[in-house]
Amino acid sequence: MKRFFSATLLAALVAGGSTAQAQTTTFQVGATTVSMTPLATNLSIPWELVWGPDNYIWMTERGGRISRVNPATGQVLPLLTVADVTQTGESGLLGMALHPDFATNPYVYIVYNYTAGGDLKEKLVRYTYSATANTLTSPLTLLGNITATTTHSGSRLLILPDRTLLMTTGDAQLQPEAQNAGSLNGKILRLNLDGTVPANNPTPGSLVYTLGHRNPQGLVQAPSGKIYSSEHGPNNDDEVNLIEPGRNYGWPNVEGFCNLPSEQTFCTANNVREPLRVWTPTIATAGITYYNHPAIPEWNNSLLMMALKGTRLVHLPLNAAGEAISTENTYVTNIGRLRAICVSPQGRVFISTSNGNNDGLYVLENRAYTPNSTKAGSSARLSLWPNPAQGTVTLRLPTASAAPVQATVVDALGRVAYATRFATGQTDLQLNVAGLTPGLYTVQAQTGAAYYTQQLVVK
Repeated sequence: MKRFFSATLLAALVAGGSTAQAQTTTFQVGATTVSMTPLATNLSIPWELVWGPDNYIWMTERGGRISRVNPATGQVLPLLTVADVTQTGESGLLGMALHPDFATNPYVYIVYNYTAGGDLKEKLVRYTYSATANTLTSPLTLLGNITATTTHSGSRLLILPDRTLLMTTGDAQLQPEAQNAGSLNGKILRLNLDGTVPANNPTPGSLVYTLGHRNPQGLVQAPSGKIYSSEHGPNNDDEVNLIEPGRNYGWPNVEGFCNLPSEQTFCTANNVREPLRVWTPTIATAGITYYNHPAIPEWNNSLLMMALKGTRLVHLPLNAAGEAISTENTYVTNIGRLRAICVSPQGRVFISTSNGNNDGLYVLENRAYTPNSTKAGSSARLSLWPNPAQGTVTLRLPTASAAPVQATVVDALGRVAYATRFATGQTDLQLNVAGLTPGLYTVQAQTGAAYYTQQLVVK
């Protein structure tokens, strides 16, 4: 972690946040030593962290501020404080997502609570980012007038590779609405990026993707395409769910698993998808992400989840099919309530507290890790052709793989656009990028302990 001259520190303080002193602690994840270092302080309930195409962390705070955070210095660069955000109780500025084609469509999507006619509501708004002016302008409401209250608002955003957007909503303490297919509360919604209804949604003409949710506050897609969500239960049965289109997740008729006679009857009749894991007593499940990087190999093919009441980072290893969680591990129990999380392309994990008083942003990293692609000659030995490409791309490893090869194509936002797996003993691998939107991508190839990257232009 770098130290800064007083001018840099002063600039950060003027910007509304402060860089943190490098008070590093460490903990073990198997054989890997993970360092945890404060990156920024004086934050006010960070709600969302997103790794941006500019290699900055994009952050929302519940009071309405949107900022970019320098991941090397911790300097907080405010972009906008949304004027009509209503912060009361658990309401305020919530989730955020960036357009996958940010270079040509510099759109920032946010969801927040506001007041209309004396009532608390929720809406989804798109802003346009200017890198030269460092501003967000031209707000466009894509979806609004959603019933809200001071609790149970959701709301995470996730843009899928098909350029549709998922948005979680809470039941707004109106429990029966979660089962009402005509209501937007207690749902995961799916929209086109212009706010219209996708033609292939489960119910024609409806934004509802799944129903029966209480208060889902985490949402992520793994390279396999599987989507996972974390959800708050009442006094029991916090959940992690595998999200499948058209499925019912039970609330309020079912809490956790379908293990009571009345629940079993409802589950059979209503296509209920049981959770992968539940917690009783509750831990207040919050932000969730997928980790698969050689920097911390013990976390590969896992979900990392924040817990508010549980004040911990929860590691949830997935099985090979991504359809089961058999155990869990706990880390970072000493800094209070944890809400937001994101991962950089270098395998660093960024987390934030949600204590409501001088909240902080922290970086978790394996400082001993050096990717093969940065060593002398290694990146040159990973070949891609043709490049630029618009159909099939050949990826050549320096030597025949001694282990299966996981190949992943990542877009400018660090989101997985394409992933495939190859058997042992291959040198030339064929990647199909025909369905990808034109732009700049990074190809990652991992075989055993070897890890290679190379940039790819899709035209």
